[in-house]
Amino acid sequence: MNLPALPAVLLVLGDEELLVTRAVTEAIQAARAVDGEVDVREYEAGAVSAGEVAEMLSPSLFGGRRLLVLRGGQDARKDLVAALLAYAKQPDPEVTLVVTHAGGAKGKAFADGLRTSGASVAPANKLKGHRERAAFVRDEFRRAGGRCTEDAAEALLAAVGNDLRELSAACTQLMADTSGRVDAATVARYYRGRAEVSGFTVADAAIVGDVPAALEALRWALHVGVDPVPIADALADGIRTVARVASAGRGSPYQLAGSLGMPAWKIERAQRQSRGWSPQGLVDAMHAAARCNAEVKGGSDDRGYALERAVVAVAHARQALGDQR
Repeated sequence: MNLPALPAVLLVLGDEELLVTRAVTEAIQAARAVDGEVDVREYEAGAVSAGEVAEMLSPSLFGGRRLLVLRGGQDARKDLVAALLAYAKQPDPEVTLVVTHAGGAKGKAFADGLRTSGASVAPANKLKGHRERAAFVRDEFRRAGGRCTEDAAEALLAAVGNDLRELSAACTQLMADTSGRVDAATVARYYRGRAEVSGFTVADAAIVGDVPAALEALRWALHVGVDPVPIADALADGIRTVARVASAGRGSPYQLAGSLGMPAWKIERAQRQSRGWSPQGLVDAMHAAARCNAEVKGGSDDRGYALERAVVAVAHARQALGDQR
């Protein structure tokens, strides 16, 4: 995003969830870089009154930086819109106001008014064209300090699909497992033959306790030639993420993003997946994943069996609560 490090008013415009979450997270991180004790609060625009927001935006008697995230700006009522547009013309320098807006016709006057008042804009529209998605893949590697060739971006799109979260996760995994210089051969090594399944598919099913789905996905992945290493890595990463998020306690994904050092969308997903897990179950699952990693990366003659055993162990480690399948 070509934005000031800490804009007074930020309009996140669009309905691509990953890009919206990323823009909000970056704004919060920028505020915390200025003041580690910044007061972060979040509201739904359709469920908050103009008075409540005015109180948050008014000068504080005790000082300190504040950041207000107002989600779903297109749903804001007229009185709230009027108050925020008036505020945006003369914002408090100690407050950062972040407004997310889906970008459609609903509430368009609000988004236009914020822009006219000088708000910084973070585009978050869905990527509709193939060329835009390929550029997104290349940008993901650049953001992480790596490099991805054009043919590698094309290969990753063919292997992973068009979902930005899956693409972002795949880029992160490739950066972790390689030197950061990714070409088509690298993608082929990790995703050879994969059209509808990946290590993340296997891990997600195992983590929510769905043994049949996890085994089916695993066997298909191995059948079409997916390398066992990224599958084992995805399983271990998924469990570690759930464990870290569960230990952080309840809280907004945006607020936890800075302290956990991971994107808010990943935290939100892990919060959903953590239901049904006990602390001991997570410990058992991490041991199973660690053993699987050691076996898959050199200690086992049958890497497929090692993965199957780990998938079953992880799924069984999850407590059998109401959402257990």
